[in-house]
Amino acid sequence: MKILKLLAIMLTIVGLSACGSKFKTYKGPEVTHVVVNKTARKMYLLHHNRVLEDYDFDLGFAPAGHKGEEGDGRTPEGTYLIDRRNPNSKFHLSIGISYPNAFDRAQAHARGKSPGGDIFIHGQPNAFKGRNGADWTAGCIAVRDKEIEWIYAMVRDGTPITIQP
Repeated sequence: MKILKLLAIMLTIVGLSACGSKFKTYKGPEVTHVVVNKTARKMYLLHHNRVLEDYDFDLGFAPAGHKGEEGDGRTPEGTYLIDRRNPNSKFHLSIGISYPNAFDRAQAHARGKSPGGDIFIHGQPNAFKGRNGADWTAGCIAVRDKEIEWIYAMVRDGTPITIQP
């Protein structure tokens, strides 16, 4: 009888710890495109023309316009790819955007500047739980932690992302 009770307790603990995991499993339709509308502060995960999910987000501290150089606080505009993921991000979880592309690099270098990089969709900082206020990133797209868990599970590397003004 003690063994059965112990087994039941262990299964409960394992079950509860799985529920708390930041790594979700998604078995729905493939996300074929991510569309970000900076002005409306809406991100859409699409399966072809159908919206699967939509999210509100925060941007960089100077959100208007296309990212032109490192440190400008802007989020790039245009079409890129989701090209990497970081399960150990300092922002809960994060997925990378392929900025800068060749055009972005050429434009920045023509002005004698670095285009910057490391643009991600990410959650909140691990060191601070709660909302940081509007437009606080260095140019990334920030969502709530529970939202990035699902985005991380749903969006695969190689998925196009279009960031609109």
